Amino acid sequence: MLTRQIALVSETPRVKMKDLLRVGAALQKQAMRDLFPMWKVNATVDVFASLEDVPLGYWPLILVEDVPDAAGIHLDEDGQPYALAEAGPGWSLTASHECLEMLVDPFGNRLVAGLSPKKGQGRVEFLVEVCDPSEASEFGYTVNGVRVSDFYSSSYFDPIASPAVRYSFTQAITRPRQVLRGGYLSWHDPIGNHWWQQTWFGAKASIRDLGVFSRSKEGVSARTWVYGKTPERRRYTMAPALTGKASREETEFYEDPAIAKAKSWRKQVAALKRAR
Repeated sequence: MLTRQIALVSETPRVKMKDLLRVGAALQKQAMRDLFPMWKVNATVDVFASLEDVPLGYWPLILVEDVPDAAGIHLDEDGQPYALAEAGPGWSLTASHECLEMLVDPFGNRLVAGLSPKKGQGRVEFLVEVCDPSEASEFGYTVNGVRVSDFYSSSYFDPIASPAVRYSFTQAITRPRQVLRGGYLSWHDPIGNHWWQQTWFGAKASIRDLGVFSRSKEGVSARTWVYGKTPERRRYTMAPALTGKASREETEFYEDPAIAKAKSWRKQVAALKRAR
């Protein structure tokens, strides 16, 4: 089994190296511990100081300044994937989102057949975007104290629901093709050749017609095109800003246990040195 290698890199001074390393470790654990059992994708996530340090064969996940329209997964001149994530509040959640989607569908065009949420439409082709239906920060969880994104399992497009099946990692999604508040699901109707989307950005879920997508005409992947048609998504993926009133679950990282452990290790090392 080939290993997919992700390089986490920051192109902005807003992100400190210690935080980049902490998030990189969390994404690595999420990929190995959480994603692999559900999608059988073998991956590594490594942190590099600059793009010049990234070895050949890695797919970069690049933290950049405010570029919401360009955020997401793209293909480079050689047709290889790379991802951009905005280095704003809650950037660990966004980085996790892009990392997971790049690992499951690197080229942004993977489709799975299933029954459409739109009545009378029959079977359609769903775009595989593992984080989008439950992408809102409230459905995320923490790894090593770092906020990461929920994602759906390979059973998400099953024809019927089963109480024994896990439809997303956090189990926030409880049935096939469910869209949670702040999320969305996109699909292609082969008969009408239009793309459609179920969203829950307002008071309730709704379905909208995105129009016709032509990869040769647009020059981008289906995922990139859908991102451009979904400006609301950015509002729901940004975790609450860090404030003194934030709860532990609302804080992007919390270090108290790690700091205590570090003090303990340093104390033991000092004791060994004194005993020499």
